[in-house]
Amino acid sequence: MHAVILDPTTPDNLAYYAEYAPGVTLHAPEVDDPAALQALLPGATAVVSKGVHVSDEIMAAAGPSLRLVQRWSSRRDGVDLDAARKRGISVALAPQVGCIAVAECTMLLMLGLSKKVALADRLTREGAYRDLGLTPERTHERKHAFQWMKLPDLFELHGLTLGLVGYGEIATEVARRARAFGMRVLYTKRTRVPAEIEVEEGVEYRDLEALLAESDVVSLHVPHTPHTERMIDAAALARMRPSAYLVNTCRGGVVDEDALVRALRDGTIKGAGLDVFVEEPVPFDHPLLALENVLLAPHLGGGSGGARMKQARDTFSNLARLRQGEALTHVVS
Repeated sequence: MHAVILDPTTPDNLAYYAEYAPGVTLHAPEVDDPAALQALLPGATAVVSKGVHVSDEIMAAAGPSLRLVQRWSSRRDGVDLDAARKRGISVALAPQVGCIAVAECTMLLMLGLSKKVALADRLTREGAYRDLGLTPERTHERKHAFQWMKLPDLFELHGLTLGLVGYGEIATEVARRARAFGMRVLYTKRTRVPAEIEVEEGVEYRDLEALLAESDVVSLHVPHTPHTERMIDAAALARMRPSAYLVNTCRGGVVDEDALVRALRDGTIKGAGLDVFVEEPVPFDHPLLALENVLLAPHLGGGSGGARMKQARDTFSNLARLRQGEALTHVVS
């Protein structure tokens, strides 16, 4: 069985992926070369795509042998689904385990900020109730010391507006979890996703300025490039609500940390949850570490490890199933 990865792939990666599709001969262009890709397509039984849009032209180039379009993605907007249906080609997705791990970390920071978990933990361990003149008493169903430290400004995520800066795989997983908490979800992206995907995923598009002004929590999910270097600067922070929180689980360099420190100190924004920093480990004397309205983590977002293996397994094992005549997983069309 002949399968083609549409995205440029190194020989080492090609060999690695082949381990998860026994009996399948994998091909891929080594560089972004349309002619090289075109030469590989005829006779393919399956194509795999991460970033390349699977158009009707690509399906036609593969010919009548094409039976599966496998997306290395949990979203279906990278495929011409109408063309696939007309040609009788199955389309399948793949859960992105590493992206799910980062999404869970994002939700952790939002939840931690909502209940001031770091401060609550410290005060509980210190026995700070004594400063309030309290003494421990036996509890039962109708007698307890609810919120005994009287922490101010606690809130619920339910009903708040989350603004996602960037809307790739990680932000998609964050949006799904945020909606489960009852949040309204906005997103901004250089290229707006199709309207049917917005409806399906329950998200609304805004440009960056509008998103910053409208969101209760702004969460960053963009790559660190020259274009995004310090994109969240003093001007961007000033557009946010004084009651808003900033969460960053992508890369530290997309935030101007000096501007963020000033915004947190002077009340331009309410707080921040950070898993990434300009310098890592974050320097022990960094001014962010002295602020009570920041929840910090030592770049935990990647999860427990093994994401590359799990994502390759989940993507390419469908090719092995196709070859063996077994039922495919995560089929959307």
